[in-house]
Amino acid sequence: MIDWDRVTILRDEVGADSFSEVVALFLDEVDEVIARFRATPGLVNVERDMHFLKGSALNLGFETLGALCQQGERLAAEGRGAEVDLHAVVAAYEESREYFLDGLDSRAA
Repeated sequence: MIDWDRVTILRDEVGADSFSEVVALFLDEVDEVIARFRATPGLVNVERDMHFLKGSALNLGFETLGALCQQGERLAAEGRGAEVDLHAVVAAYEESREYFLDGLDSRAA
């Protein structure tokens, strides 16, 4: 679900203080997209949103979410955006987010 090696590499690259800012920015930006999925799923630009979420997720080690978004982006690029399961993407994000934050807390202790 989370690539903890990727998380460690990113933290080492940007430093502990900047890492906290990166995490906060990631969560804020992704929360906005997820909120839009919930509120107005018919107004989603699936390919663009899947591309954004994929890149953000993989950068921060959210493997499951990144894989789902990669699949969604591919479907949308093929003109099959209606087949993207936004509910699965939302569920993967929520589960990954909780697991990630719990893991950060336990690794910091």
